[in-house]
Amino acid sequence: MQVREIMTREPVCCPPEAKLSDVARMMAENDCGGIPVVESSRSKRPIGVVTDRDIAVRVVAEGRDPAQMTARDCMSTPVITTNPDTEVANCCQILEQHQIRRMPVVNERGELCGIVSQADIATFASERDTAEFVRTVSQPAKSTQKTRSC
Repeated sequence: MQVREIMTREPVCCPPEAKLSDVARMMAENDCGGIPVVESSRSKRPIGVVTDRDIAVRVVAEGRDPAQMTARDCMSTPVITTNPDTEVANCCQILEQHQIRRMPVVNERGELCGIVSQADIATFASERDTAEFVRTVSQPAKSTQKTRSC
């Protein structure tokens, strides 16, 4: 199965200068946890992604004023992408390797044409494969793992 079969087509996106409040509103209106940031509405080349976690961790938790910020100020970079012809199993490996839950899909010109998310994979993959994927993606990054004492 290829990414094109499970991806969300024509996802909502924003330019880097979009107000962060508008980006958050786009997430709410589209029931999604991430908005790809593109160079421009004309080129549609992804340059980053703003996730709900980016807003919480890079803005709110740091006491920064979201009303004064743009997508560029808190987007995750570099953006990791895939293409529609990628096998879903390979896509899962990329997501697991980078510990990300969603990934923009770009066409042969590098333009945003879709997004594939953990939910898309869960809908189409076997329960076992989905469980393994979620477990791997959800592991704490080595730099953020906490030491536990008994």
